[in-house]
Amino acid sequence: MEKTYICGACAAQFPPSEEPPASCPICLDERQFVPGTGQTWLTTDQIKKKYTNHYRQHEPGLMGIATVPQLAIGQRALLVKTPEGNILWDCITLLDEATVEIVKGLGGIAGIAVSHPHYYTTMVDWAHAFGAPIYLHEDDRQWVTRPDASIQFWRGDTKPVATGLTLIRCGGHFAGGTVAHWKSGGHGKGALFTGDIVMVIPDRNYVSFMRSYPNLIPLSGPSVRRLGDMLEPYDYDVIYGAFIDRAVMKGAKQALRKSVERYITAVTGDGSRELQ
Repeated sequence: MEKTYICGACAAQFPPSEEPPASCPICLDERQFVPGTGQTWLTTDQIKKKYTNHYRQHEPGLMGIATVPQLAIGQRALLVKTPEGNILWDCITLLDEATVEIVKGLGGIAGIAVSHPHYYTTMVDWAHAFGAPIYLHEDDRQWVTRPDASIQFWRGDTKPVATGLTLIRCGGHFAGGTVAHWKSGGHGKGALFTGDIVMVIPDRNYVSFMRSYPNLIPLSGPSVRRLGDMLEPYDYDVIYGAFIDRAVMKGAKQALRKSVERYITAVTGDGSRELQ
């Protein structure tokens, strides 16, 4: 009997098959990892028996959805209200009957946008459940583990997906690494949805940037400078990061600016900082 197997480490979903895939290319890449205990596979039914989804309203028109206990990487999704309908930002693995009913009660999903391949998870299931297109950057096409007609690849540096909601290719963590700008978010001052293309760190006063978070591979200074330059034209006071409890809730544009400078100083310095 065919099943859509899901990687136990990154939650990437694969096309229906009778046996699990031989490996997960996303986890074999240097930005992720295969656990020391080896590659494991999950099915949708197994996940539904063990996990449930948790909801948090961050501000009017913005709902966070996260799975408990933590599943795979543990990111959350964001459901943002726009004049054209709800857009799902990033994706989580668990899509159970309760989630479908709750999201339909909130108006359904008109489109799905995902920041980078680590968060693709079961995006095709979500697209099928709500009849929604998936917007992915063309530069990350090679990382799609479950191709589907619902996926629409876009090119260039920006793509409006709804009134006041714009996708911005920042690169960095992945070539097609994408951030979303929500003009009316942040209680009217603007908000960014960043996944971990821009990582909100625990003190919530700074952010940071990496090629690989688990493997501690930094980005180059020029990559981070480009990222900062791409976001400079946009007004925003809030950054909603990858996880349900990670957000910069005030002064986010200034926090990103000073974080870019701090990071570049660290990776391009002469070593004197390490002697202090």
